[in-house]
Amino acid sequence: MTFELWVEKYRPKTLDEIVDQEEVIKALKGFVKRKSMPHLLFAGPAGTGKTTAALALAHDIYGSEELVRANYLELNASDERGIDTIRTKIKDFARTAPLGDVPFKIIHLDEADSLTADAQHALRRIMEMYSRTTRFVLACNYSSKIIEPIQSRTAVFRFGPIPDKAIKERIEMIARNEGVKYTEDGISAIVYVAEGDLRKAINIMQTAAAMSDEINSKVVYRVAGLAHPEEIKGMINTALKGNFVKAREILRSLMINYGMSAQDVIKQMHREILSSKDLDDRAKAQLIAFMSELDYRITEGAHGDIQLAAFLAKLVEMGSKHG
Repeated sequence: MTFELWVEKYRPKTLDEIVDQEEVIKALKGFVKRKSMPHLLFAGPAGTGKTTAALALAHDIYGSEELVRANYLELNASDERGIDTIRTKIKDFARTAPLGDVPFKIIHLDEADSLTADAQHALRRIMEMYSRTTRFVLACNYSSKIIEPIQSRTAVFRFGPIPDKAIKERIEMIARNEGVKYTEDGISAIVYVAEGDLRKAINIMQTAAAMSDEINSKVVYRVAGLAHPEEIKGMINTALKGNFVKAREILRSLMINYGMSAQDVIKQMHREILSSKDLDDRAKAQLIAFMSELDYRITEGAHGDIQLAAFLAKLVEMGSKHG
């Protein structure tokens, strides 16, 4: 099997093919129908279709690959984030007339929240100067990092995480097309790991397919560098029952076997504690508050093993109070 990027291979070419995001797609189709659109700001988590929506919008508006190449410029603002990029590449592209019967070009700035403040102010000025012949599509994870003058000049569309059902359907379709064998628990594991990020789900599935003849949960968690949720739950429950040494052994085993960092463990424990049916809301709130302190300490340079051991000790203490 050649390691062709399935993310690109199965990227929707038109707005009709995009998974979920119905409200956004409905509005974008209205722009296509009128062949007129304002500047756009796409905000939301990674892997939810922002870049794909911009590309599909361009294909639907211009109608041919040749016109898309002539009228559509995509830049990754995290790589080209300075004011010079704004003053050269973007300005040079914006000042030329569009080809075809659509009266404007499209400049797509991916990860626009990485642009420096100076670059954003220069961009605002260019958006004003060339608004007759150029439309900007800014994509970012955090719209709050975009300066207010730019936000006020754009129509803001917010992309939510892709639903688990939609991710499951898409990766099963890809698996069928690629002739990949999989188990139900393997698909469920991919959905669990993806957390609403379809791009991440497809990449994990392709890597798992390259490693094994059959995609199952064991392979998926190994590829993702995460522990099986049941193992995390087992560690938490062991500590709550007062067996600190055994819980510590499980923790060390998880970190060695899966190559997990301390922050990976904290993130997964956070998810399992929130979904736990064995803890009441007060206990969950106390643990999450303590966990946030641990996360901060580790980020600031504290020793991860010691901090995680402290969390297990907290679970033991809490278990004795509720026991």
